[in-house]
Amino acid sequence: MFGDLMGNMEEKKAQLQETLGNLEMQETSSDGAISIKFNGLREVLDVSIDLSKVDTSDGEQLEDLLLVTLNKMQARIAEAEEAENKKMIKDILPPGLGGLGNMFG
Repeated sequence: MFGDLMGNMEEKKAQLQETLGNLEMQETSSDGAISIKFNGLREVLDVSIDLSKVDTSDGEQLEDLLLVTLNKMQARIAEAEEAENKKMIKDILPPGLGGLGNMFG
């Protein structure tokens, strides 16, 4: 019984990684100057900078915009991971455990 559960968990973990890898999101700075496209595995896929909205002589401004946008990106990835983990845990739990599955979302 537990062998099947552990094997199923490894399979579900691999599926989770595939799902997160295929999940593409985008985060944009509040002024639209920076846009970062990424996936659920924390891989940055593309970065766009609208130079018309950035003072190129002010490196600190660009650094601040990147920092804020990257931090927002990390928060969105964490939310996506949490949601996918909850789904995985519900799928792994054997039938008949009643409300135990509700603990995970």
